[in-house]
Amino acid sequence: MPPAMPPKERVKTALACAEPDRVPVNYSCNAGIDGRLKQHFGLDAGDEEGLLRALGVDFRRASAPYVGPELHENLPDRQISIWGIRKRWIEHDSGGYWDYCDFPLNGADAETIANWPTPSPDDFDYDTVRSACRRHEGYAITVGGPGLGDVINSTGMIRTMEQTLVDLILRDEAVLGYIDRRIDVLAEVTRREIEAGAGAIDLVWIGEDLGTQQGPMIGLDLYRELIRPRHQRIVDVAKSFDLPVMIHSCGSSSWAFEDFIEMGIDAVDTLQPEAADMAPAYLKERFGGRLAFHGCISTAGPVAYGTPKEVVANVRETLEVMKPGGGYCLAPTHQLQDNSPTGNVVAMYEAAREYGAY
Repeated sequence: MPPAMPPKERVKTALACAEPDRVPVNYSCNAGIDGRLKQHFGLDAGDEEGLLRALGVDFRRASAPYVGPELHENLPDRQISIWGIRKRWIEHDSGGYWDYCDFPLNGADAETIANWPTPSPDDFDYDTVRSACRRHEGYAITVGGPGLGDVINSTGMIRTMEQTLVDLILRDEAVLGYIDRRIDVLAEVTRREIEAGAGAIDLVWIGEDLGTQQGPMIGLDLYRELIRPRHQRIVDVAKSFDLPVMIHSCGSSSWAFEDFIEMGIDAVDTLQPEAADMAPAYLKERFGGRLAFHGCISTAGPVAYGTPKEVVANVRETLEVMKPGGGYCLAPTHQLQDNSPTGNVVAMYEAAREYGAY
């Protein structure tokens, strides 16, 4: 038997639509299930690396935190981002989550939108990326994430989703100007993060939720006019360093995959199998070899509502479809939710290791 590939080589091979030694594995979670998994493995609450190693995760993330001046007023019972997006903590029976609220630019006039404070790329700590790359040497290191460069979601978080869709349909100049200022900052921060990685970065991860469960959220013409060119600016940053790009998109989004390929995007993330035209067999048949896939294990399926045995069967069925020829990374379709039984999540990752080998 040949020696096992290092995680970095394993992921790079899969992203190139080839077969590594085994299918790479990734992890994303809500706080409740994350804490229970750490307890299951006997880890301290803050031992993120220990949990990733226990689950056999091949990916690590490097990012530059914002260290500049306070841009937006702190408010009680609110988590406020550097963009002024506000969230409040919502408790539920199995845990809790931060939910978007207040929407401070909803109803704002053009002058308020134009003067809304945004961060400077100079005010991020790029040394943190350098140290992360040294610490995670041998793993596949990503910059960005499912929210990097997204237009609809991030604007909806500050203006409401309904108003954002109206803004796009009306081509509202003030809102499009705000979106472009945000993209300018994110593209430059991404460029500097990659430079700080000094050759250790393996993947740029961007995102945009483009689908409902039944079909497209917007028309292809609107996507091509307003969304695609803004995504392209960050894709071009990645390609200037010869790096692959993966795009996150929830819901039924395969209608945009041909455009992704034209743009130079290499992989797609999430892949909710219950959404229209997103079944693993459908994706593999139409896009296999031209796009790599990351996801497919539904957080609304057996992991949440089945038994460990059903979880293992789901993982095996997915691997039988997605594994041949390479180009697949096993991951949850979204963050693992707090209602997922701990034993089910453990079974998911054990099955990935047992049945993911080539």
